[in-house]
Amino acid sequence: MLTRIEIRSRVPLVDGAPFGASGAYDRIEGTAYGVLDPEHPRNRGIALLGMAARDARGLVAYESDFVLLTPADPALGNGRLLYEVNNRGRIMMIANLCAGRVGNQWPDAAALGNALPLRLGFSVLWSGWDPGAPKATGLGLTVPTVPGLTKRIREAFVSGTRLGVHEMLKLTHEAASADAVVTVRRTQTGARTPVPFAFADNRTIRLLPEGTTPTIGSIYEVRYDATNPRVGGIGFAATRDIVSHLRRNGETVTGRRITHTLAFGISQAGRYLRDHIAQGFNADEDGARVFDGVQSHVAGIGRVFLNTPFAQPFRTRTWHEDHDFPEVGFPFSSAMLDDPITGASGALMRGDGSDPLLIETNTSTEYWQKGASLLHTDPLGRRDVALPANVRAYLVAGTQHGGKAGMPRDAGPCVNPRNWHDPMAAVRALLVALDAWVTVGSEPPPSRVPTIADGTLVPANAVAFPAVPGLTPPRAANDVTPLPDWTDPKPAPRAYGALVPQVGADGNELAGIRLPDIAVPRGMFAGWNLYREPYPAGELADREGTFLAFSPARLAELYPTPEIYAGAVRSATQALLRDGLLLAEDAAAYEAASTTHL
Repeated sequence: MLTRIEIRSRVPLVDGAPFGASGAYDRIEGTAYGVLDPEHPRNRGIALLGMAARDARGLVAYESDFVLLTPADPALGNGRLLYEVNNRGRIMMIANLCAGRVGNQWPDAAALGNALPLRLGFSVLWSGWDPGAPKATGLGLTVPTVPGLTKRIREAFVSGTRLGVHEMLKLTHEAASADAVVTVRRTQTGARTPVPFAFADNRTIRLLPEGTTPTIGSIYEVRYDATNPRVGGIGFAATRDIVSHLRRNGETVTGRRITHTLAFGISQAGRYLRDHIAQGFNADEDGARVFDGVQSHVAGIGRVFLNTPFAQPFRTRTWHEDHDFPEVGFPFSSAMLDDPITGASGALMRGDGSDPLLIETNTSTEYWQKGASLLHTDPLGRRDVALPANVRAYLVAGTQHGGKAGMPRDAGPCVNPRNWHDPMAAVRALLVALDAWVTVGSEPPPSRVPTIADGTLVPANAVAFPAVPGLTPPRAANDVTPLPDWTDPKPAPRAYGALVPQVGADGNELAGIRLPDIAVPRGMFAGWNLYREPYPAGELADREGTFLAFSPARLAELYPTPEIYAGAVRSATQALLRDGLLLAEDAAAYEAASTTHL
């Protein structure tokens, strides 16, 4: 529970600029202080909590930074709290959902893009949940460590992909000794070769001989004795406690009572929300529901590697990077299913009154790299399953994991030009739909996902790729296999049945939400791409997509005149608008762009 909230500053957001009928907003920054009773039933699932230092009352303390945007005039807000789970300390909603500026600070109203949540009147909250997030983000979490606890663990590093070029290998945890092994392999399935190394300090490994740096794209693995782990699972409780506190006492901070709470998360943050639900943290210490509605974007079937001794929550499993780390594990789906591999039964939802209304959106990449088909099929991928009434799932067809406005169109580290398709118009419409579902019971559009029954969901080797010049199909999709021991993973004898979307004659996916760029295409959009040298050539690239433009002759065949193209776009936008999968402002933007973009 929270013991107090300290407000360090309250200032007008972007010089008091108004956001439609919601008026001006204030930005509040501060710290939430909390304590946890390790013996409380709602806290017993927090790994290592019982080993952490306690105060005189037997409680474990933590501190979480927060940022809150709230209407300066409380009467102009909608009375609802929208909590975005930060991604490694980064606020993602503004740059992605709002097509605004990247970062946690915004110098003016233009940097907030379309500012949709503010125009809707939400109070928007971010707080620290990841004790490893950079302090500079302003969304840190301070938790205790367990001094002296030691365990043999492993870490992996790929230079040049997610975290830039590595000069050395920076360990997540302190090494207890110099007893370590470092290996390298070029591909996920390649043989491990030992490499010489030395410790620069107890958190840093340098390769030998001096001056050697990790080879771009290769997988370096370190096995070492780690010590003094943080109690990372407190992050779940910290989110639970601050949101629960504001539900009960929101008027002391925002000036009015909070009537409903929604959560939103992208990528790592979306996986966090799935885990938040599954591990029971959507009920507070008194058993009251924390979030009424949750929207998870591009999480696939993932969870977050947080509530585990010696956790590494920044990791995310794909074919080449972080492949053998905890993220995917049964149960995957919100539907109650049996697992023929482990013998377990279960569902993401708990069925105990704490379950929120849930919307899950994914791009093509999550089907190719994150096992997203298992959200709506049985574990072996043999049949479609019906989702519970409180859940919706959507594929935003033809998009890649990080899709948003202004995506790069060059090849980057890949063979093909990258996918620039922006899925956020659909995500915005579904946030509005979630809000209506939570507040007035208006149901969102039916799920739109590929299915086994209609042939739009198939094994990766059954995708009917067209004969496009220069197109090399991927030779592997991300397998989903049980991972009993992440510290020393062994090849799994049997895999789950992850499937991918089928494509049509033009190479675009047939099912899901087909935004105008897919419904009225000017090229082939895919959620996968392949690495090229100096990366491991031909390997499935880390969450990158592909765009291959149609030839001028093909475009002329499809759209003989600009008017025909614009008319087709208008038909597509109006259909999506009628179905509740597009907002009127986004429909108008698509239609305006169609007059100049053929």
